Amino acid sequence: MAGNERRGEHQKQKLLYLAKLFTEETDAQHALGMAEIIEKLADCGVNADRKTLYLDFQELQDFGMDIETVKAGRNTLYRLASRRFELPELKLLVDSVQSAKFITDKKSKDLIAKLETLVSKHEAKQLQRQVIIAERIKTMNTSVYYNVDALHEAINAGCQVRFQYFQWNLKKEMELRRNGAWYQISPWALVWDSEYYYLVAYEAESRKLKHYRVDKMKRISVVDAAREGLESFRQFNTARYAKSLFGMNGGEETVVTLEAKNDMVGILIDRFGKEIPIMPIDDEHFRCRVTVAVSRLFLGWIMGLGGDIRIVSPPQVVAKMTDEVQRLAAQYPQKKP
Repeated sequence: MAGNERRGEHQKQKLLYLAKLFTEETDAQHALGMAEIIEKLADCGVNADRKTLYLDFQELQDFGMDIETVKAGRNTLYRLASRRFELPELKLLVDSVQSAKFITDKKSKDLIAKLETLVSKHEAKQLQRQVIIAERIKTMNTSVYYNVDALHEAINAGCQVRFQYFQWNLKKEMELRRNGAWYQISPWALVWDSEYYYLVAYEAESRKLKHYRVDKMKRISVVDAAREGLESFRQFNTARYAKSLFGMNGGEETVVTLEAKNDMVGILIDRFGKEIPIMPIDDEHFRCRVTVAVSRLFLGWIMGLGGDIRIVSPPQVVAKMTDEVQRLAAQYPQKKP
């Protein structure tokens, strides 16, 4: 009878409540004494004594929880010493979630709240960070994360997808392209570039690989039809493609030779990677060859670097740069004083 009186309302969940207590209340900097543990368990409707708790601690350790005993003067304290994610790792994830344009503000807060559950309530305060992103514009399409999931499903199943594609008009309204006509393509890869997700897919009509911004896709559905374009994708290097693009604005991939001053080498390595060949010309200049999708954005990027870098080959890319410079000069004619 006395034993029944000592049973708490939630006695069968004793180990679960104890694990929850260690997870939420303790960490490498915060520990609990035996009396505190007994009191907090009692608040949860669980009765415990020292003898049984020692056995419970061992059960949790055998299960894989890093329960650690520490001395604080004459007191013995207990804490969860390590977790699957370290605090610096979670801080990095929080910063990534906050700065990602393809995640809405509301979803960012929801995801960060979930990340906070992976640490103690003390460390969770350190995850409530505000990353300053200059002129950050978060997406207004709340379905983007479901789009990504649907596209992964289609890629894994080897199926085609069907969707509508939109653009913004001057009234700041979503306007469907092709008058609302459906796109049906074969998805092959997802690329994250400039904080947006893009789908690389094969379009049967043009027999080419194209890319689509995922947050501008609507009503995605998986089609029960096998993917096409395997041969095209086999010749496709996803990592090189993403590196060669500037804002995913397309353009034909071309090997371009650049000539620059030595202090520009860091900018090129940051953009194209350490694998680019560096060929010294003299004590102050070098040449390198990079694979890029030649677009106006690429040409504008070169212009933005000033006179310390220039395109020297191939001739057709040099001609495109010349045309672009002349176009801009005509667009901004010099006024006579």
